[in-house]
Amino acid sequence: MFEVTNQPPPLDPYNLLLSDVALRDAVSREGAAWALPQLAALGAELGASETVGLGFAANENPPQLRAYDRFGHRLDEVEFHPAWHRLMSIAVGAGLHSSPWAAPGPGAHVARAAGTYMLTQIESGTYCPIAMTYGCVPTLRRNPAMAREWLPRVFATQYDRRFVPAEQKTTNLLGMAMTENQGGSDLRTNVTRAVALSGDGERRAFRITGHKWFMSAPMCDAFLVLARAERGLSCFLLPRFTADGERNAIRINRLKDKLGNRSNASCEVEFFDAYAELIGEEGRGIPTIIEMSTYTRLDCAIGSSGLMRQAVAQAIHQANHRVAFQRKLIDQPLMTNVLADLALEAEAAAALAFRLARAYDETDEAAALFRRVVTPAAKFWICKRAPALAFEAMEVLGGNGYVEECVLPRIYRELPVNSIWEGSGNVMCLDVLRALEREPQAIELLRGEIAEAAGCDRRLAAFAAALEPRLAKPALADEAQARAPARDLVLALQGALLVRHAPPALADAFCAARLGEQSGGAFGLLPPGVDAQAIAARAAPAT
Repeated sequence: MFEVTNQPPPLDPYNLLLSDVALRDAVSREGAAWALPQLAALGAELGASETVGLGFAANENPPQLRAYDRFGHRLDEVEFHPAWHRLMSIAVGAGLHSSPWAAPGPGAHVARAAGTYMLTQIESGTYCPIAMTYGCVPTLRRNPAMAREWLPRVFATQYDRRFVPAEQKTTNLLGMAMTENQGGSDLRTNVTRAVALSGDGERRAFRITGHKWFMSAPMCDAFLVLARAERGLSCFLLPRFTADGERNAIRINRLKDKLGNRSNASCEVEFFDAYAELIGEEGRGIPTIIEMSTYTRLDCAIGSSGLMRQAVAQAIHQANHRVAFQRKLIDQPLMTNVLADLALEAEAAAALAFRLARAYDETDEAAALFRRVVTPAAKFWICKRAPALAFEAMEVLGGNGYVEECVLPRIYRELPVNSIWEGSGNVMCLDVLRALEREPQAIELLRGEIAEAAGCDRRLAAFAAALEPRLAKPALADEAQARAPARDLVLALQGALLVRHAPPALADAFCAARLGEQSGGAFGLLPPGVDAQAIAARAAPAT
């Protein structure tokens, strides 16, 4: 009988907050220090061995569609493994689906961002209905009468898995259905129709007929749906059940067989005179629903940042225990370079994601301007960098990182959805250009965001100076080059945040490796003179 040697112990149990100094720093810096005790409790619950096991179980047992009962009656229900429901209970119990709206105040969005940053590290499929419910609240408030009915249940924190009418449940979750097969991101091509019924003016009822190529999280209690009414494309709330308690006319044709996000259901649906109510102004559906997308785009950046953190934690944990060629991996200079580079990328992503979350807590025009420009830019670049980081982290573990007993294959499959969902990279970069064209005062705002730090580092100053003319209106006309300024805007903001707030070794490495001429596409190319050991040590998960 052989003895297993030279293998690291499991990373769990561990506290996802207390083991992550960069996360704690960001939460405090961006105004949510008051939430650290409750976040520490959530971090302990998520990092418990049992909870980590739930993440694996939920992905090993994906949801199943029950289109009919045994007598041939339509059901259109999706069944989830008990592990999924337990994870949803943790997330809803922590208020991650609605807490900034239920209890607004300084740092509320930052605190919630920290909770979701930790949640996604353990199981990302549950993040989808959590993110959509969070994003739907401002849109739902455009109809005060509907908001009065729905929001008390959306704000509740007792997860209710039952498939019953929304008013019978303790908590409601909201999803969305926008995309149609002929249009994808081009929502103007939607053909689903909405026919008006009688209404009292404040609550206007419609019948929806058509299809959706993607409807996310079909177990939710209601969905934001785009359909074409008499005055044009409009936004509606379509519940799973009608007011008389009957199943609404939603037909689930099939579940999507996805690369990742396998614990969560996404489906193709058809509506046959399904009951729905108008939200916002008829004919203004895209502006109405885009408000929701702004928040879910923020969540894409947060989610990718969290997954990057988990990948780095797993890689450094392995390197701290695994011995090769008579030395621990962490002590071998080339491996240390790789790990430090990964840690650098992950902390830069988190720093910007939490700075952006603070802008959602702030109510002045400067914060609104920052959100409009930086949200699509951050989603683009953070989500683009994340899959390459996960791949490199997987390579640190060698063959062990490539098998499904390790979390890294799941992370690697999961990450592309954040880049695709809520607008692909091209859509994000074009949104950055449009925001800058429409809001030229954003240039001054971004200059101020970077200026203080640029005065402390010549590389950042030079990089910011070269970027500024490329963000001016004439330069923005070249759509073919839209990715470069969006990327460089993110790099400048990340550099400024790290120069101002991170340890000098980390800030110096970022400016040298990301803003200088030596920057490259692969990880592990940190230039000489960088204190790679200090950077990797900062990112090591404390168990």
